[in-house]
Amino acid sequence: MRLAVCAEMVFTDLPFVERVRRIHESGFDVELWDSRTKDISALKATGAVFSSMTGYTSGSLVDPDTTDDVVRTAESLIPTALELGVSRMVVHPAELVDGQAARPVFRSTGSMWSTGARTLERLGRLGEKHGVTFCLENLNTVLDHPGIPLARAKDTLALVEAAGHPNAKLMLDLYHAQLGEGNLIELVRTALPYIGEIQVADVPGRCEPGTGEINYVAVARALAEAGYQGTVGMEAWAQGDSDAALDAFRATFNVYAEEKP
Repeated sequence: MRLAVCAEMVFTDLPFVERVRRIHESGFDVELWDSRTKDISALKATGAVFSSMTGYTSGSLVDPDTTDDVVRTAESLIPTALELGVSRMVVHPAELVDGQAARPVFRSTGSMWSTGARTLERLGRLGEKHGVTFCLENLNTVLDHPGIPLARAKDTLALVEAAGHPNAKLMLDLYHAQLGEGNLIELVRTALPYIGEIQVADVPGRCEPGTGEINYVAVARALAEAGYQGTVGMEAWAQGDSDAALDAFRATFNVYAEEKP
């Protein structure tokens, strides 16, 4: 396993490029959100390894009227991903604006299922063409993202399975899954063949592992026993000091993580 940290949520008192540098110097890969607001040349100059970034900026995966927007904006971001060496581009079941549903929907339909699977397959073909993987992230609708259809981990997993493309995988967010579903160890075992990356934060509070109710040591052990060799990213706020949060994350997963030079 490799360990990554989301630069959007730690060292928040520092300029963004300095956050990336601090994460990199601490021995972690880096996750980004919206790359359009970033100085790409400055980020590249840090020498950091970039694990993932937001992979679309408009449209909904499950709305036939806006799926072309998803694919179009995804394609427009690929040059940035390639410049930074990002291999995973994150998408969601529907369009988000400032983290909230652009057009809230509270009932899923069969059309949404079929449209979502077809759109994800299109993204997979696009990713194959350019050497990147699109990862569909599950979200919770009980607290952070009400009105996002097909957002639960079991739904996003089903969409990835239905898309059936090796460049369309799951961004399995265990914070969201705990709020919406629980049973995390069985979830990671079931989802393992389809996982592109795993994200972690504790519940409640969405802070680093060890600050809430999730037994992340047990989760890390289960991942290792299942043979997971991908990336685990801490997409979490620091409850206090950011360096301490990174240390706690490392301590939780370090036994199973690849030691980086």
